[in-house]
Amino acid sequence: MPAFGPYLSAETLFNASPNAYMVMDADLVIVSANRTYLATTARRLDEIVGRLVFDAFPAEGAAGQLLRASLERAARDGVVDYLPVIAYPVSRPDGVVEHRYWSATHTPIKDVEGKVAFVLQHTEDITELHRLRERDPDEGKAAKVLARASAADSAVRTLTAERHYLRELFDKAPSFMAVLAGPEHVFEIANAAYLQVVGHRQVLGKTVDEALPEVAGQGFIELLDTVYRTGERYVGSGIRVLLTHTPGAEPVERFLDFVYQPIRNEAGEVVGIFVQGHDITDQKAAELKALESEANFRDLAQSLPNHVWTALPDGRLDWFNDQVYAFSGTEPGMLDGHGWVSMVHEDDSPAAGRSWAAALGAAAPYQTEFRLRRADGVYRWHIARAKPTFNADGTVRRWVGTNTDIHDQKLLEAELAALNASLEARVEARTSELMHTEEVLRQSQKMEAVGNLAGGIAHDFNNLLQVISGNLQLLQKTVAHDGTASTRLGHALEAVQRGAQLSSQLLAFGRRQPLAPKSLNVGRLLRSMDDMLRRSLGEAIEVETLIAGGLWNTLVDEGNVQNAILNLAINARDAMQGRGKLTIEAGNAFLDDHYARTHADVTPGQYVMIAVTDSGSGIPPEILDKVFEPFFTTKPEGRGTGLGLSMIYGFVKQSGGHVKIYSEVGSGTTVRLYLPRSDRPEDEKPMTGQTARGGTELVLVAEDDPRVRETTVALLTELGYQVVSAKDADAALAIVESGLAIDLLFTDVVMPGKLKSTEMAKRARQVRPGLAVLYTSGYTENSIVHGGRLDPGVHLLSKPYSSDALALKVREVIDAEKARNPSAQPSPAPGPEAEAEPRTLSVLVCEDEFLILINTSQMLADSGHTVAEAANGAEALEHLATGRFDAMVIDVGLPDMSGVELAKKARQAHPGIAIVFASGHASVPGMDAIAGAHAVTKPYQAAELEAALRGATAGR
Repeated sequence: MPAFGPYLSAETLFNASPNAYMVMDADLVIVSANRTYLATTARRLDEIVGRLVFDAFPAEGAAGQLLRASLERAARDGVVDYLPVIAYPVSRPDGVVEHRYWSATHTPIKDVEGKVAFVLQHTEDITELHRLRERDPDEGKAAKVLARASAADSAVRTLTAERHYLRELFDKAPSFMAVLAGPEHVFEIANAAYLQVVGHRQVLGKTVDEALPEVAGQGFIELLDTVYRTGERYVGSGIRVLLTHTPGAEPVERFLDFVYQPIRNEAGEVVGIFVQGHDITDQKAAELKALESEANFRDLAQSLPNHVWTALPDGRLDWFNDQVYAFSGTEPGMLDGHGWVSMVHEDDSPAAGRSWAAALGAAAPYQTEFRLRRADGVYRWHIARAKPTFNADGTVRRWVGTNTDIHDQKLLEAELAALNASLEARVEARTSELMHTEEVLRQSQKMEAVGNLAGGIAHDFNNLLQVISGNLQLLQKTVAHDGTASTRLGHALEAVQRGAQLSSQLLAFGRRQPLAPKSLNVGRLLRSMDDMLRRSLGEAIEVETLIAGGLWNTLVDEGNVQNAILNLAINARDAMQGRGKLTIEAGNAFLDDHYARTHADVTPGQYVMIAVTDSGSGIPPEILDKVFEPFFTTKPEGRGTGLGLSMIYGFVKQSGGHVKIYSEVGSGTTVRLYLPRSDRPEDEKPMTGQTARGGTELVLVAEDDPRVRETTVALLTELGYQVVSAKDADAALAIVESGLAIDLLFTDVVMPGKLKSTEMAKRARQVRPGLAVLYTSGYTENSIVHGGRLDPGVHLLSKPYSSDALALKVREVIDAEKARNPSAQPSPAPGPEAEAEPRTLSVLVCEDEFLILINTSQMLADSGHTVAEAANGAEALEHLATGRFDAMVIDVGLPDMSGVELAKKARQAHPGIAIVFASGHASVPGMDAIAGAHAVTKPYQAAELEAALRGATAGR
């Protein structure tokens, strides 16, 4: 070959070629074109380079589709593709569009990895030949040539179309296919299904061992060699192969059905192999899973105590578990097919056969009952059940059945049939019992509802007491110089006190009083009450007390038990009209499950029973269920409030006990109290008849209300105690931690601040182990009272308390702590803290109850404050819009809005205004949203209102 020199480069040859060439990358973007191509297409290189070939040379219709398909096959499959003729319009320099015809060859150019990098298009302009074909066929030889050319062109077109159609079918075939050429088995063509099996690798133009190196050693190349050598095809079924879909990854196991079919030339020689098959990996996995499932089923069936069997779709039984053979004494195979019928009792066999045939015909569940013969010849009743399982096409695949022994159940059914004669009477008795239970439950629910109502009435009753008490206090200041008037006011205040006691009784019935239960011996209590009862009842009533031996202790509040017995005795006296016999009994009792079922709210168990029986007139049956309702009484007007029995009922229920009343007209009444048994020994009996006395110990008073704190400090000082005080739990703890030898911590339960009183007391006792702790509170449900009972070891003095009550309780708690810890000694302490003089405030009172409004305003005015009044929220907001106020006293239940809502609106208008809520309830819902707000509970005293007002304005 001559040496042309460096001036004859590849680019020079490319441009000098008389043939038209264009080069595209694998995405069919134009890379270059030679001069002949540019001249033929009348285009410039800079116009087409970098553009997609279909954008640079738009082609529509059938011609465009043929061109696109040919280019994509060359780029995608890496094979040479031909287009014998294609029409394509070209714009001439004069602007005229000329329709020309071309033939094209598309050759893939691959990189070193075998991937298609470029596609070379070679085109030839055959326009003249095509036009000659279209001219008059009578032009002699040219016409004949053109006719032959036309026929050849038509044949080529047909073959090309058929080739493209067959290639499309081949590529889209669901089975995988490939053609291997020559003895080296070179991939000449492979469809999409084949490429999917091998992981979409580039296999065309490579031998099998090059394209699929992992199959070496698995026997497939050896099979191909054999088929090529012998010319005999090979059929493989369920053949396992390991294929690596990703370079470097672990081989994946697949299962294939395939055929190696030899391809022969015209001389009959083998020139290649056609590969066709299916990937059956999923089918193989399903078969393995089905085999595993069947094995699991048989293992499960063998572990069941019942008979288990299976049958073919036609009803012939083909498998039984071991329990069937053990029961029947037969050998495997003896019951197959229809042999199972030999086990069935001859009287039951026809019906069983008909049921089985009907189930088979309808492919529906089968169920029947028959007697099966046991190995010893005894027949036992069984219930047979079977269900079909189905193939994907809905046909029955198999039947699975069981036989369950129901012989004992059959015998029981016979026994039950014999009992049916007496069933009606038993049902009637049970119904009567249930009706009685429902009646008892309704009565219990009624009493519970009445108790809740009574608690609510007590709060409203406090509003009335507030009006009366407040006005009486104001009148006392006015007529202090008039002895007669002062005496009458004292009587009126005593009546107010009785009203407060009435309210307390309502709360007792509603089970809202704090109890301090202790282990108590009722026999001792009754003996100690003997003299008091006789004095209360009079000499005309004979009193007999019967106390059983071995009496258990009970866990109750002693004071409430004493009051309950006294109330029952007085009721009995009135029922006997002052003359008769009263019997009080105490003994052990057990309320069993049957009693509990017929009496709502009764827990079965051991109780101490107290029975009070009179010989009075008795109670008519129609009113017996009402005697525990508050305000219900049979006494003449003015002789009773009707709260005695209701208070007893509430106390006993709150203590976890039970009350039962028996009465007959003309024969008297018995009330029995069942109090829960205590296993503890009786607690030390509290001393009675003590005289209030003081002491010299150091007492720390923790109280957030300044007026209450001041009064308490003064009372304790008068009793001789040395007193220091703190306004909250944090300050109290700081005093204890300062080293002062405090003897008693007297603390309110609920105070503002992050530190709770109970936590403060616990930490204070850690600092000073001998410290006695006494709580005080006006609430019945708080951190030291749970379920209506004081926590164990807690001492509580409920508000309001008198000076005598304070003296007794403080002395009791200090002495108890000294007895427990003799090292605790009183220590000197500084005197009471000095407090700043109160300042005059401008107060807006909002209260819809006129008398309370007037009363509250007068209290504030007497304390030196300036007062404005509003009867509802709207009026209050008008006052706030026109005036300035230091504080507001707001009733919680206003007619037009809630007190909390009014407080929020007031704070929006005047952020610094102090808020005091007035309510008949112990707590104000939503009060926490009003920062620094205080509350007073109706009925309140002037000092309480003033203290709340000072607390709310502190720091403002």
